[in-house]
Amino acid sequence: MKPIAFTLNGVAKTVTTDEARNLLWVLRDDFGMTGTKFGCGASFCGACTVLVDGKEVRSCMTPMRNVAGKKVVTVEGLAQGDTLSPVQEAFVEHVGYQCGYCTSGMVIGATALLAANPRPTREQIAQGMERHLCRCAAHLRIVDAIEAAATKMAGGKK
Repeated sequence: MKPIAFTLNGVAKTVTTDEARNLLWVLRDDFGMTGTKFGCGASFCGACTVLVDGKEVRSCMTPMRNVAGKKVVTVEGLAQGDTLSPVQEAFVEHVGYQCGYCTSGMVIGATALLAANPRPTREQIAQGMERHLCRCAAHLRIVDAIEAAATKMAGGKK
């Protein structure tokens, strides 16, 4: 057991835990960030995706030692108070979900995608999101949502 300090959604946190413990369980069990979901447990589905220093990572396979001193952002940390992020808002407006289980990982993945490529084509969106699985087949609405978020973030210009 070791104290590990990191920033979670803009707030400094310290947790005393095993360095090998996965970030997913610390987020959910220790900090109540239940938007981050357990899906496959093998870094395949994307339901557990969070941002670590702005990069998309799978929290189910990320040991706590890898986040020491870093900034972690979960889906709960994307909104500014009661104002959803443009990606969150677009997912709601375009119903980019069905059961909702994959949604938080999709929103985080889309946020990372748009940070790296603010004006992606539909093909680039599909390629950028291919590591995120949705069993409900909301894929077209997800692409629509990401495209709309990119347009909004670009000031309404495609």
